Order: sequence, then structure tokens, then C-alpha cells
Amino acid sequence: MQIVDTSVYVGPNIYAKQPLIRLTVDLHRRAGKPVSDYADDLIDPLLTFVPTLADAVAEDGTQFLERARTEADCTLGELMAQVALALQNHAGAPAQTAFSRPSSHEEEVEVLYGYESRDIGLEAGDVARDLILDLIAPDDETSQDNIAEMLEDFMDYVDRRALGPSALALVKAAEDRDIPWVRLNDASLIQVGQGRFQKRIEAALSSQTSQIATEIASDKELCMRLLGDLGLPVPDQRYARDREDAADLADRIGFPVVLKPVDGNHGRGVVVNVETAEDAMAAYDIAEAEGSGVIVESMIPGDDHRLLVVDGKLVAAAKRMPGHVVGDGSSTVSELVAKINEDPRRGKGHENMLTLLELDDAADRLLEEKGYDHGSVPGDGEVVYLRKTANLSTGGTAIDVTDVMHPDNRTMAERAIRGVGLDIGGVDFLTTDITKSYRETGGAICEVNAGPGLRMHLSPSEGTSRDVGGAIMDMLFPEGSNSRIPVAALTGTNGKTTTARMLAHVLKMAGHTVGNTSTDAVYIDGTMTVKGDMTGPTAASMVLRDPTVDMAVLETARGGIVRAGLGYAHCDVGAVLNVTSDHLGLGGVETVDELAEVKRLVVEVAKNAAVLNADDIQTLKMAENTPAKHIYYVSAQPANPLVREHIKLGKHAVVLEQGLNGDQIVIYDNGQQIPLIWTHLIPATLEGKAVHNVQNAMFTTAMAYALGLTLDQIRNGLRTFDNSFYQSPGRMNVFDEHGFRVILDYGHNEAAVGAMVDLVERLDPMGKRIVCLTCPGDRRDEDVRAIAMKAAGKFDHYICHSDDNPRGREIDEVPEMLKATLIEAGVSEEQIQVVPSEENSVQTGLEMARPHDLLLIFCDGITRSWKQIIYFQPKESPKPIPPEDVVAAQGFDVPEGYKLFSDDRGVRIVRDD
Repeated sequence: MQIVDTSVYVGPNIYAKQPLIRLTVDLHRRAGKPVSDYADDLIDPLLTFVPTLADAVAEDGTQFLERARTEADCTLGELMAQVALALQNHAGAPAQTAFSRPSSHEEEVEVLYGYESRDIGLEAGDVARDLILDLIAPDDETSQDNIAEMLEDFMDYVDRRALGPSALALVKAAEDRDIPWVRLNDASLIQVGQGRFQKRIEAALSSQTSQIATEIASDKELCMRLLGDLGLPVPDQRYARDREDAADLADRIGFPVVLKPVDGNHGRGVVVNVETAEDAMAAYDIAEAEGSGVIVESMIPGDDHRLLVVDGKLVAAAKRMPGHVVGDGSSTVSELVAKINEDPRRGKGHENMLTLLELDDAADRLLEEKGYDHGSVPGDGEVVYLRKTANLSTGGTAIDVTDVMHPDNRTMAERAIRGVGLDIGGVDFLTTDITKSYRETGGAICEVNAGPGLRMHLSPSEGTSRDVGGAIMDMLFPEGSNSRIPVAALTGTNGKTTTARMLAHVLKMAGHTVGNTSTDAVYIDGTMTVKGDMTGPTAASMVLRDPTVDMAVLETARGGIVRAGLGYAHCDVGAVLNVTSDHLGLGGVETVDELAEVKRLVVEVAKNAAVLNADDIQTLKMAENTPAKHIYYVSAQPANPLVREHIKLGKHAVVLEQGLNGDQIVIYDNGQQIPLIWTHLIPATLEGKAVHNVQNAMFTTAMAYALGLTLDQIRNGLRTFDNSFYQSPGRMNVFDEHGFRVILDYGHNEAAVGAMVDLVERLDPMGKRIVCLTCPGDRRDEDVRAIAMKAAGKFDHYICHSDDNPRGREIDEVPEMLKATLIEAGVSEEQIQVVPSEENSVQTGLEMARPHDLLLIFCDGITRSWKQIIYFQPKESPKPIPPEDVVAAQGFDVPEGYKLFSDDRGVRIVRDD
């Protein structure tokens, strides 16, 4: 069993609507053998090492282990997926879903399973493979101890990387409220919300937590003084300059006292119940080692309580008990500690609900005070404390007292946290009886904590668990507030980049700060931030994490979906423009139907609106796969019967309709016909002649309308977006300054080339038509030939070249194939040049063109080619064409005996004599 390929899907993908890891595993000689063949060696040992496997559920919803023991089609790949999932759950890194799929190679299988942490998920896959192999094919080094050590190493690996219980509670609260979240580091820093609505949390610190308030809480002397000034109960507290000063202050305050660091945390360095000057000096040394100064304060009798306040309201209260054991009359102290640590809630550090209880120096000192050691046997019911402080981080336990605490104590805690200025704070409160007012018991605040621990409230040793994570989420995102920015996602074979840019422009003109991903860059508010093909999940994440963005327009390409998923859980508006042959044979996508299934994912995660091309049967079929509330059809055929019936039902459509003044984009909504704009008024359509950009404008209209923009906002955006290099680089960029027209386009498939060839036909230039033709080298031979056929017979001269990167082919292979196809289609060899270098091909075309010609350039190096065009110096200056010749060239029928004539009064027909 060898892992030969790995993919990590970060969002909905072609396999599932959740993040997955896919491992391609070569089973070699075990291919085709069911798990049941190995059941005796595998099942029971696996349950011993990974007990959570007992809860595994197969893809069909049945109990997995039963399937593994009996079903002949349960493969080792499926078992590996379930073990990888169970390992994560066993280690406290929860994940869901595990299954397998056949691979394109007979001996290989695709192993797929969910994950919460990418690194942990990948490690789980490796361990699952090794564990299964060790059990079915042990070698000389395989032993129970080695397997146990491997799993222990995995648990340690998870402990260092998994979210702790506090962070998990916050994440769960976010998910329960449909608030998106993303982990920002290997610790517990998490972004909740998107774009300008985002907040950040790290345990119980939020992006709203005041730094000044945090510093006040950390300075215990200052904090107690401020709270005392507010009339709140605090102990008598003094700052000690040195050991002797500490002893003197303790004497003046009155023994017993407490010594603690000025800025300590988790109870480190705190020494309680100090009763002599000598003990005070020793306690000073302990406290000083943990902080930048030492405080001496009066000892308040009573139990330690943690009162949690969120957004000014007390949400949980817990009585904290120092780490201890309770004797049973027969077990030693060390045996009692071991028994306590068997509790599955206990673990190292802060990664579990409770912390392991340790027999360390602090415990030994307390045992010694009682005359005990590790081997002592406490009496039945005898409580033996191993810690003086009640922090959970040192092995303490907690009892929930939220519902029984006195209202005065509740108000006191709320006033204390407001007084410090914290949004989330913990009050450490000492009292003999929490059910009575501090005024009656003499209870007092001993400390205020910024970023307080949540574990004791989430899973108390006794009492009710409190949804403190939910309280924090409700503070960050009050009911009715936004946590998500509107997301418009679009895909298609052609037009998606131009449509994405056009929609981003419309939204920007409407006053939004737009994040836009595209095939050439990520743009934030119109400014390029990262250059390159940015149509995958990484680019989507950049936009959704940007704190300035309030609208996202995400161009989503086939390659990104196949390789890594979407990168966003769902979108508000999803659009599929068209599906035609392109990139077939790459990434396991062999047919147009399979390509449509990949692109369909965008509308499968659309919530509000799915925008579909009603003139394309592949996109039309996607309507039944979308959960979106509304379906918007886009059609250039007003007589399309499906669209007409859709409109009659009061549904949405954007249709191209003919009028006296040309073609017009019309919106249909709830039975209303709403004329929007004449196509010749949209600069990007070249007076309506660029039909593909008319379609792009229609999709832009539908998506903008679905996002809630007004008609005027949509019109204004369309009328101010043009096809200049600066607004839409590489998409039908026109340059008219040389006396001949140059059109630069990135078209790289049959449909895109066909659209530009049709545009040249409609523009009907007066001079020659010249084309610089290419095709990406990673396309199939039939794709290269199809591109050549689209151009065949439409131009006077052809210059065939290769992209800068031939992508595995020889530099002249694609241009020679284009030439051969053109000749087969009837183009004479004299009309064709092969210039393998793209840069030289563009230069050849520019030097060949004469006034009134049209040069169409397909290229890969967009910026370089555009610079070549605008800096080119033509040798021949253009001569103006008389208006009457222009009219004649356009086929105007002049009556017999008349001729065309122009002067300062315009163009007219006059008698021939």
C-alpha cells in the first residue's frame, strides 16, 4: 500500500460539499481483495488501538465494521479512509465522512475522508496506512509496543496542533449560527465572519478586547485599586519591593496573607495562607520568579469562584476546587491520582476539558505538611489536596453555581468587568457561600482576568454545562447583524473573466469595495494585489479574509475545482455562463458532460440565485441541481419557449430583444418587463457587434440584479465599463492608433476563437484581415485542429505561433499543426506563415498590416504583446478614406445615374453628370 498522490480540498468539491483529503493509494497485489479477507488480523486489533472506529458509519449509513466483516466490495481503501477519520476523532480533532472510489488505474484506489486541520488530516492518513500494514503484513520490527508508540506520537502531534476545547466551543457556536470561520495559525487564532464583517478570536480574547483593559487586568495592584475606587470588595493589597518588604507588609496587613506575581496567570507563582514572616520571604521568591513584581494581599477566607462576564452580563459561574484526591481507605495517593487521570476529559495542558493531576514538587510539599508521601493511604472519604490554588490548568475541578449565586454577587462581577473595560472577563471571587451576598459573607475579588479560560464552564465536573461560546458569538454578531459578505461566483468555458471584471466594475460604481478573483490577478477595490492565475480556493480565501471588502466576485475555474475545491462553503449568487469543449483530457475530465459536472458545483452551493444560460443545454440541465431560491435564465433568443414559460410564471430572466434602435437587454421579474439598456450603448460590445460581450453584459445584469442593485446602478456600470487593456487585459482589447485596427485577445479554445472570428466578420474591415493564431500546448490535438478550423477561410493571412510555454510540446509543434489543418481546410500555403515565437509572430503581424487592415492577435503573454502593439511605429501613415467610399464599401445601393458624393454638408447621392 503506497500513497502515490495527495490532494487537499478546502471547500465543496467534486466529491462532497465539505473539505476532504484525497489519497491515491496503490494497493499492488492487494487490489480487489476485500477487508473480510483480513478480518481476523485487522478488525479486533484496530478496535483496540482506535476505539472510535466502533462508531464508524459507512457511506450508505450502515455500521461500517459490520460491512467490513461481511461485504465483498469493502476494500482496504475504504478501511484506510475510516481509520484515518477515526484516528482524528479519537485524538480530539473532529471530522466527518469517509469513503473510497475506484481510480483510473486498476491497482489504485481513491481514499477520501474529512478533516478539521489539514496537517492533522494528512498525518492521520499516513498513520492509518502504516497501522493497517503493520497488522496485515508485520515485519521483524512490528510489535504491539511499536504500534502503541506510533499512535502515541500521533496523539502528541495532534495535541500540538488541534484546537483546544475553548476554541472548539467558539467554532461550534459560530457554525450553529451559520457564521463562517477560518483558522489563522497553528494555535487558536480564528477569524469569524468575512470581509469587512470579520472579527477575530483567540480563546476568550476577541478583536474587540481593549489592550488598555487587558493591561489593567494584568497589573493586579492597579486593577484592585481601580475596583476599590468603585466601591467593589477587594482585599487589602500592597506592592512588595523585596523579600524583607514582603515580610513587613504581610505583618502590617495581618497574617495569613497571599503573595502573587503582579502579572502572573494560570495560578503560577501564587502562594496562599502565608502565616509567618519567613514564609512570606520564601513566597516572595516563588512569586517573583513568575512575574515582574510581587503583591502581598490579605487572605480572604472561602472557596475560589470564577465568574465569567461577556458583554457586560454574567453568563457562567463555577466553584473551583484545587487538585485533590479523595481516599477510599485502601488506595495509595499515587494510585488515586492514576485513577483520576483515567478520566478521558483529562489531558496535557489546555487541550482537554480537564488537566492531568501531577505528583510534582508542589504536591509533595502539601503531602509533607500532612505527613504523607506518594505511598500513603488516605482514609475513606478523606480529601487530600495536591494544590493550593484552584486553577484547572494545575489539575483543579469545577462545579457550576450559575443558577444559585446571589444577585448581589452577579451585579458585583458585572460592575468589575465593566470597570476594567473588558468585553470578556473572568472575576476570581472568594466567598464562604456564593448563595449569599458578599456584603454578608465578607467575600472579595482577588483577581480579574482578560482572556479567561472557558473549560470549567463548558464541562464542569458537576452541574450544568454553559454555552459560553454562544454568548461570545452573540456579542460579536448580535442578532440581525451581518457576518457574511455577499458572494457572487461564476464559471464557464468562455467569458467568465470579462463577466467577473464587468460585474466587479458595476458593483464598484455602485459604491462597494469589491474583491475580485480572475485568471490574471486578485483585485481589491480595483487594485491588483496578487498577480497570476487566481481562480482557485487560495485566491477566494484572500478576498474573503480581506477586512476592507464588502462584496466578492469570484471567478471559479475548472482547474481549481478539480485540484482543491471551491474555497468557499456557498455563494449568494452562482452563475454558469456556458460549457463547451476546453481543457478536456486534463485532471480526469474527459468529456463535455464531465466538464459540466465540475462547473455545476458553483450553482450547487448557491443560496439565493442561480444564473444559467438558457441557450446552452449543458447549463440548462443544472437547474435541477441547485438549491438556490431563484433561477435566473439568460437568453439571446426571446422566442426560447422554456424562458417564455418561466417568465409567465413570474420568475426571473434576462433576455436580448430586438427593437427599432437595435438590440436591448431586458429584465423580467414577477411578470414585469423591464427594459435596461441598448447594447450599442455598452462600450465593451463595440456598438453591439461583439456578441460575446453582449452575453457577458447580460450575465452581469442578472447577477447584479440578484445581488440587489438598482437599474440605474447596473446601467451606470455597464456604460462605464469598456474593453480597454486597463479594465480588461487580454479580453478583446482594441487599438486604433496605427491606421489599422488591432484586436488583442487571450482566446485559447474553439469557442473563444470562434467568437472573435465572428466579430471580425461583423466589423467587416475595408482592408486585409490578418490573424496571429495559437493554441496552448496542453490541449489535445483535436482541440488544436478545431481552433484552426474556426479561423480557416476567414482571413487573408495567417501567422501561426506557440505560447511562450509550449507545455510539453516542441516549440514549433502547435504552429505546424495549425498550418496543416488550415491547408486541409483549403487555405493556400502562401497565406500561412509559421513563426514559432509569440513575440516574433506579433511583430510580424504588426509589420505586415497596412492602413485600414484588421490584425487579430491571439496570445498568451498579454502584457508584453500589448506593449508591442502600442509602442509599434508603422512605416506607412494612414490616409483618410472618403466618406463616399466607406458608404460604398458597406454595400449601399446607388440608383442608376447617381453617384455618392461628400462635402462640408455631409454625404449624399448626386446625379452622375
